[in-house]
Amino acid sequence: MYKLSRREVVVSAAAASAALGAVGNFAIIPSAIAEEAAAKGFHTFKVGDIEVTTVFDGYWEKPHDPGFIKNASVEDTKSALKAAGLPEDKLTIPFTVTFAKIQGKIVMFDAGTGGQLSPNAGKLATNMQAAGIDPKTISTIIVTHFHPDHIFGLMEKDTNAQVYPNAEIVLPAAEYKFWTDESVFTKLPEANHGLAKRIQATFPTWKNVRQVEAGAEALPGIRAHAAHGHTPGHTVYQLGSGAEQLFVLADITNIPALFARNPHWHVAFDGDAIAAEANRRKFFELMIAEKAIMTGYHYGVPGAGTIEKDGDGYAFVPVA
Repeated sequence: MYKLSRREVVVSAAAASAALGAVGNFAIIPSAIAEEAAAKGFHTFKVGDIEVTTVFDGYWEKPHDPGFIKNASVEDTKSALKAAGLPEDKLTIPFTVTFAKIQGKIVMFDAGTGGQLSPNAGKLATNMQAAGIDPKTISTIIVTHFHPDHIFGLMEKDTNAQVYPNAEIVLPAAEYKFWTDESVFTKLPEANHGLAKRIQATFPTWKNVRQVEAGAEALPGIRAHAAHGHTPGHTVYQLGSGAEQLFVLADITNIPALFARNPHWHVAFDGDAIAAEANRRKFFELMIAEKAIMTGYHYGVPGAGTIEKDGDGYAFVPVA
C-alpha cells in the first residue's frame, strides 16, 4: 500500500542520532495513512504458500494526553512523531485486520471496530470487498484479545447479533477466563465495566465459539503464543509455511514510531506494563532471529513487515 522502498524508509545514522540518539540506521513506516493507501484500503502479499491480506478499518485521531504514555512526556511523544515524519499536533492510531488464505480457506485475525469506536473507523467491510474478500467465505475468526477495537466488529451495534454467524470463532482461553469471570468487575476500572458486560452477554451464549490454550494450535499450522501484559490473555499467532513464518503480533506495540523505537515506553492501554514490555522485547527478538514477517494491528497499511534492531530500540520495515 505504501509505495515506499527500503531505501526510502531508512533515515541515515547521523539524522537518527540527532533526533533520537539512535545507533545505526533507523527505519520506520508512517502510521498516518497515505492518500493512496486510504484509497485502496488493503495490501496482499505471500508468505510461502499463504496469501496474506491486510485490510484497513480506519483510524482513531486523538489529542495528546499526558497519560497516554505513562513514562514519557507529551514533548517526548511529539519528538518521536516528528522524527518519523508524522504530524506532531495529534495522535493517529490506525486499525488494520489480517486475513490469511490457507489451502483455500480464509482465516481472519480479529474483527475490527465495527464502526463503533471512531467516526474515522468502520471501513473494514468496504475494504474487504475491494480486496475481494466475501465475509460469507470466512471459515474462522481468530481473536488475539478482547479490547473493543478488536472484537466489536463481531457484534452488531444495537443488538449484539453476530456479524459472522457461520464462522468459527477461536478465543484465547486465558482472555476468555478473565473477562467472563463474575468477579472481573472488582478488577476493572468502572469505565471498562460496559465492555465486560458486553463480552459476558455474547461470547458465552454463542454456539460457534471455541477456546484455544497458549501453546496449542488454533488451527492446523497456526499456533497460539501467550503474550500477556497488554491484556491478561493477549495472544500472538504463528503461521508457518515451510521456512517462512508469519506472526500476527496484534498489540505487542501500538504506533511503531513510538513503541517499537522506544520499547520501554508504557502505553496506557497495557494492563500490566512490565509484562507487556517483556513480551514486546521477546517477540521482537524472535522476529529478528527467525527473519519472520509480522503484522501489527496499529501499524497502518500495509501493516506488515520485519523488525530490525535500532540502537536500544527497534525499527519496523514494511513489506515491499
